[in-house]
Amino acid sequence: MVDYFSTNGWVCEQAKDFDEATLKISTYTYDNIVLDVDLQGGNGMELISRIRARKIDTGIVILSGKKSIADKVNGLNLGGDDYLTKPFHLEELGARINALHRRKAFKGAEHIIFDEFKIDTESKLLWHLDKLVKLTKKEYLLLMYFIVNRNRVLSKSAIAEHIWGDSFDEADNFDAIYVHMVNLRKKLLKASGKDYITTAWGMGYKFADH
Repeated sequence: MVDYFSTNGWVCEQAKDFDEATLKISTYTYDNIVLDVDLQGGNGMELISRIRARKIDTGIVILSGKKSIADKVNGLNLGGDDYLTKPFHLEELGARINALHRRKAFKGAEHIIFDEFKIDTESKLLWHLDKLVKLTKKEYLLLMYFIVNRNRVLSKSAIAEHIWGDSFDEADNFDAIYVHMVNLRKKLLKASGKDYITTAWGMGYKFADH
């Protein structure tokens, strides 16, 4: 699953047991969580209430080897958004995650419009009028993060966590963020003649529509 989602542009982290999962969900904020009921060291269902207690709109897809309707209903009632019984095809899980992400972040929209730009959330492409604006995977993730949090100042650490996950803790500095920020800013400016990203000195960056 990690390999599949990583190659499709998602930033993925893995928890191998109940304790590691508990630590991660209490430390980081995730767009979506694929939660296996049969976690080593505990029942994955117990983590749903902990996730929901944080009052964040994280999407939760429950995985289980049980075909019991009672288990499915219980998981959804606890706060899960979707339920898959093992075995399953990765393509089906991917489709459900994409649909859940659109529903949570963009109210189900397949296209997001800002000014004369259009984002196709299915193909992960950006268009200005009828011209394709080519973005790298990191630039696309960065733009989508800005769109969700438009008109809010985002700290460098928050951006790093979203784009790289906790693996970014190993980096020495935030040069990588700056490079992606500059490149995305240049591409938007070149396409439209407008500068959407501003620097809040000592705080971070803000994306604002014009």
